[in-house]
Amino acid sequence: MHRVAGRFGRVEPRRTASAYVRGLLANLERKNCWSLAEHAGPAGPQAMQRLLRTARWDADALRDDVRGYVVEQLGPDGVLVVDETGFLKKGTGSAGVQRQYSGTAGRIENCQVGVFLAYATPAGRALLDRRLYLPEHTWPADRDRCATAGVPAQTVFATKPTLAGQMISAALDAGLSARWVTGDEVYGQDPRLRALLHQRRIGYVLAIAGNRRVNLEGIDRNAADIAAEVAQRHWHHYSAGQGAKGPRYYLWAWARIDADQDGGSRWLLIRRNPVTGELAYYRCYAPAPTPLPTLIRIAGIRWTIEESFQAAKGQVGLDHYQVRSWTGWHRHITLAMLALAFLAALAADQPDTDQQTIPLTVPEIRRLLALLTPPRPRPAEEVLRWSCWRRRHQAIARQCHYQRRSQP
Repeated sequence: MHRVAGRFGRVEPRRTASAYVRGLLANLERKNCWSLAEHAGPAGPQAMQRLLRTARWDADALRDDVRGYVVEQLGPDGVLVVDETGFLKKGTGSAGVQRQYSGTAGRIENCQVGVFLAYATPAGRALLDRRLYLPEHTWPADRDRCATAGVPAQTVFATKPTLAGQMISAALDAGLSARWVTGDEVYGQDPRLRALLHQRRIGYVLAIAGNRRVNLEGIDRNAADIAAEVAQRHWHHYSAGQGAKGPRYYLWAWARIDADQDGGSRWLLIRRNPVTGELAYYRCYAPAPTPLPTLIRIAGIRWTIEESFQAAKGQVGLDHYQVRSWTGWHRHITLAMLALAFLAALAADQPDTDQQTIPLTVPEIRRLLALLTPPRPRPAEEVLRWSCWRRRHQAIARQCHYQRRSQP
């Protein structure tokens, strides 16, 4: 918090931000303004709410500090990973909310969707950047709705790959050292994102669907059709990295594609599950000749962002917020990214353990922090005062709900 203190012009929001991050690291069931304020000690959540809504500080500048801290702690030359995650919501007032597909729920739900950029090295992984996705037909075109949710007037519709490209460019422009980008099918199918990476000479391993066409020996063909013709002797047995139960072994095949394009090498990478036979496909590019094991390693790193989402939501309350505005969303998400980066740095900075003990994980570090930093004593009067405060405001919310329901 001392490192980022300069982002807060006044001492009050600076202290509140410190209490907010400490609360995100605490052992709380829900980590919203009410519970964080009760944990910190104020008589009400107004200071926490003001921090997310109206206090004067720049969440993007704090994000830059988080990015620099992550690279400093985890090391240079990491892999950039892009992916999106959903935040289930009720109502229609939250910025960017609508019924849309959420990977978190695995189905179409009323939710917000955030596009994230993660950074992964052998030392660990953490989230670097975030963008709130605004669905095209229900948000950017409705300026009144955007104004109500605090969406900046200059904001225009951008696809998820476009948002990913903006975050990658911002990170590279800030001096981040990375040679590879990986992501799922949403990003692999976008030619503009691939062209951006070609232009910046950044290698990529991006997943694509089996029905996507690639140019093999001058003929455009579906990736699935190419995989069906791979001879058994051309499949290679390699691990895609360590999983929860040990190395993740798959069968891999690859073929040179887009031979008519200048600059760099391009491949179609095919992964086959040795047990189920399930196939996955990747478009790959590198500015220089690259061996197959390197592409496989990058493909395996794509799953680290899912681990980051799981840790961010389960450990530091990434999805526990109860804010509706554009500003409030970005501020809470950035503070949660800061808390996660702190845990990732502690996980990276630990001595080697013996063979009988696994290294400290992010959930275990967060648990130890909560237990070794005991909560402050809370007098009975404070506990009862907060109980009355919550019930009073819940009664007001119920009355307002009944009034809205009764209006024609």
